[in-house]
Amino acid sequence: MTIPRATVQIVLADDDPEDVELARDALAEVRLANNLQVVGDGDELLELLRGTGHHAGHPAHPRLILLDLKMPRMDGFEVLRQLKGDAALRTIPVVVLTTSAADADIVRSYDLGVNSFITKPVTFEGLVAAMRAVGHYWFEIVELPGRDAGAR
Repeated sequence: MTIPRATVQIVLADDDPEDVELARDALAEVRLANNLQVVGDGDELLELLRGTGHHAGHPAHPRLILLDLKMPRMDGFEVLRQLKGDAALRTIPVVVLTTSAADADIVRSYDLGVNSFITKPVTFEGLVAAMRAVGHYWFEIVELPGRDAGAR
């Protein structure tokens, strides 16, 4: 099933304003930024997904999370641990998008249940190509469970 790109909700968790703008621009270039929510740390991401804190009563149901590993308050590793341990959230695909290329970070991310690991490309063109591939794969090729999948 191909999801119309106009309906794709993506959450980007990244604390670096420059990286956020580059990702936003790259996603817009490949027409995936029309429903992008940005959070600056793991605590805010979990509040958004659970509908608590600043997002009380309005939980997000993204089709994809782009997650930086190095964030304040709660880093990406702890986010992965909590997401994949939560039956209501574990089916949301998570793509780590980080500056790290360290084997230890890659192994730890997959051990915690990440779906994909991408080291941020150094050029904007590389980031656009990566976002195009992410969009093609996650929204045109794979089948994703519906919103009710975690409640089984």
